[in-house]
Amino acid sequence: MNKVGLTLGKYAPLHKGHEYVIRTMLEEMDEAIVVIYDTDVTPVPLGVRAGWIRAIFPEVTVIEARGGPTGRPGDRDYEKREEDYILGLLGGRSVDAFYSSEYYGGHMSKALGCADRRVDEAREAVPISSTMIRADPYRHRAYMSGTVYRDLIVKAVFLGAMSTGKSTIVEALAKRHGTTFAGEYGRDYWSEHQVDRRLSAEAFDEIAAGHMEREEAAFLSADRYCFVDTNAITTYMYSLDYHGSATESLTRLAEDNRSRYDLFFLCGDDIPYDDTWDRSGDQKRHEFQRRIVGDLDARGIPYITLTGDLETRMRKVDEALDTFKPFSGNNGGR
Repeated sequence: MNKVGLTLGKYAPLHKGHEYVIRTMLEEMDEAIVVIYDTDVTPVPLGVRAGWIRAIFPEVTVIEARGGPTGRPGDRDYEKREEDYILGLLGGRSVDAFYSSEYYGGHMSKALGCADRRVDEAREAVPISSTMIRADPYRHRAYMSGTVYRDLIVKAVFLGAMSTGKSTIVEALAKRHGTTFAGEYGRDYWSEHQVDRRLSAEAFDEIAAGHMEREEAAFLSADRYCFVDTNAITTYMYSLDYHGSATESLTRLAEDNRSRYDLFFLCGDDIPYDDTWDRSGDQKRHEFQRRIVGDLDARGIPYITLTGDLETRMRKVDEALDTFKPFSGNNGGR
């Protein structure tokens, strides 16, 4: 006989305690259902939070519960409305055990006519709560998977032609904010693999992949913000410049990069040109800058232009960070 387990929560955010409950349910049941509520206790959208569960537990059935009842814990009227709501979501489907680590396991299991399976109710195995994490995600990052933690970091990417101050500003901002940055992988790769100042078309795929790996490592060790020097869109544009085309995979990565970052900054080409051996001259810099602006406009990506000296640029970045609201779509403008 197929045994079905059910658990529910806001998962705002999903943490190792929640994972412990879900994993226990998977070990004990043949099928596991997770109901995730919409909520205003976090700006993280329901779809993102549900995505965390699906990514970590692909075998679980996730039900996104919108418009559910609200009320005070312990209020019997609220409990009854919640019970009716969950029964409605299940549509008559029976459940063998209700999994939780909270008091509500009692009334929910009774309403469902199933076993009340409490897991780590005393919080001894995993001493954490979502409330604690929301208060200071960085301090409690050990209690979250990387899938979750990376989404709580504000990711700011800095674009611009060669010698526009990208590497300087990301390092300076990381130092100011006590966090991490992701340096440009492409320049390191080019220095090691170029032949007569050229790279193959396939090399640009490797650059994009290597840069994203560098970013992911920086995201997982970041505190609130992570500052990124260039991205796959820039790699795509260099491929066009070198070969007049880009591979299908690189083109797709560049398109996906539209939603990978929270804030886009364009470093202006108004600063003195640093004529190093691996660059192609100031005229090329201005030409490439125009291409980057055109690409951003064509993709419909809002960006904030940075001009002036380093401190002036950093102040503008800090102003944008101060007003930015995660998951609001408020990623600035020109």
